[in-house]
Amino acid sequence: MTREEKCEIFRSLHERPGIFIIPNPWNAGSAKILASLGYEALATTSAGYAFNEGLHDSPLDLTRQGILDNAREIVNATDLPVSADLQNGFGDAPEACAETIRQAAEAGLAGGSIEDSKGEGENPIYDFGLAVERVAAAAEAARSCSFVLTARAENFLYGRPELEDTIRRLRAFAEAGADVVYAPGLTSLEAIREVCTSVSKPVNVLMGLTGATFTVDEIAAAGAKRISVGASLARAALGAFVRAAREMQEKGTFTYAQEAISGAEVSAYLASQKRLV
Repeated sequence: MTREEKCEIFRSLHERPGIFIIPNPWNAGSAKILASLGYEALATTSAGYAFNEGLHDSPLDLTRQGILDNAREIVNATDLPVSADLQNGFGDAPEACAETIRQAAEAGLAGGSIEDSKGEGENPIYDFGLAVERVAAAAEAARSCSFVLTARAENFLYGRPELEDTIRRLRAFAEAGADVVYAPGLTSLEAIREVCTSVSKPVNVLMGLTGATFTVDEIAAAGAKRISVGASLARAALGAFVRAAREMQEKGTFTYAQEAISGAEVSAYLASQKRLV
């Protein structure tokens, strides 16, 4: 299947009725298991990748090349369309965002997200005008190479729970050409509903953070089209790992093995997703 065909499949998931979950693997093995479980598309996670590499999820540690190499590994693991967490596009300038989209398409990705945060400093959120220019440049590049662009407004993740400004940004991103809009960290169904009714494009909602937890049905009723889970699957796996390691060290027991997935089951998942690459 070509990348362009995957892109059309990915786009169609946003156009059909109903909501869908796009889970976030962090490497080829987790991607194959998620595909075996019946998911229709996958999304990368910069934090999950960072954890796997022993790095911090920070612009100081993560590079465009590293993120795209990880994305390519996930793309090559299954035949599913994959959307990538492309952070802020790896540069402040709109041209950097456009170049990141072009390289993401070359890596085989069907889509990806650009966020309006630098991720550091006293003012981590880009000024409104520059944020919109960055999305517009990314959208132009996405149109030229058949790519589903998600634009992210990061206010709620950076201590700025300003719903009015978030909606203003998402509206502008949609008008600038984004195919999907996304405000991670929304804390209530009412906020999700207000975002969904205020924008013209499909909305992605993030689950898996601590705090409020909503069901798929509740999120669908609020008007969202897509649910992602960020690094929460990677953190869940690491949580089980740490609990097992502590049990061995602190209690001298190995009861964690009773809840561990069997090697045969892992092999069965992986075998069902063999590809010729």
